[in-house]
Amino acid sequence: MKKLSVIIVHYRKPPILRLCLKTIKNTIKNLDYEIIVVDSSTTEESQNLVIEEFPNTKLITFKENTGYSKGVNAGIKEAEGEYIFVLNPDAVIAKDSVNKMLKVLEDNPDIGMIGPALLHFNRSPQQSCFRFYTPMTVVCRRTPLGKFPYFKNILNRFVLKDRDLTKLQDVDWVMGSAMMMRRVDLKKIGLMDERFFMYFEDVDWCRRFWENGLRVVYYPGAKVYHYLTQSSRKGLGPLDLLLGKTSRWHFISGMKYFAKYGI
Repeated sequence: MKKLSVIIVHYRKPPILRLCLKTIKNTIKNLDYEIIVVDSSTTEESQNLVIEEFPNTKLITFKENTGYSKGVNAGIKEAEGEYIFVLNPDAVIAKDSVNKMLKVLEDNPDIGMIGPALLHFNRSPQQSCFRFYTPMTVVCRRTPLGKFPYFKNILNRFVLKDRDLTKLQDVDWVMGSAMMMRRVDLKKIGLMDERFFMYFEDVDWCRRFWENGLRVVYYPGAKVYHYLTQSSRKGLGPLDLLLGKTSRWHFISGMKYFAKYGI
């Protein structure tokens, strides 16, 4: 058995995938690991990239756009690693960060999921960890209400503005862009819920870790640079739900999440 399986779900951005794979090769040292690329809505270009430039990488292809959760699950089913590291293709791992996250999990059997600090490429912080969603959180994020003081306080609480995020700590959930766990724990927790095509699959997964007695922690000692697109927010207020495809996915997944947990 390998120590680590890195699972990357890719969708039609070969240049970004190339950078991600090169960085993994350059930053993960002295570790028996494997990389699994799940290529959703696969193209010949992306297949050739993996096969020709990264021949030791496992490649799983889907003709259709499978959605994120199904892609992650396909990778986990093929994984041989004792630990699973789910990583976005638009992410670049900082030096030693993978080994640091592994060490925390090895030293703390009560921690089930760990997420690093996500940074923009100018090293400014991204929102990496959160409290659980409420319906009002979604409304505040997706409409102009979030700009008003009362509702802005709701958003500030959601993104943990009241916490010192320079320290390792328990959080409700960590961003699915980069998250590490033990494969053995997934026998109890289960894989990602494939009812979530995109968005909320990471929230749901972390919630299930907590429900099964395993902590979810944010660890700023490990860092991942992440290209964060704002395409899902078009600034159209309520019209985002009608005109923005990713906004609609977010809204639909949110409704599925609230229905699942009776919120």
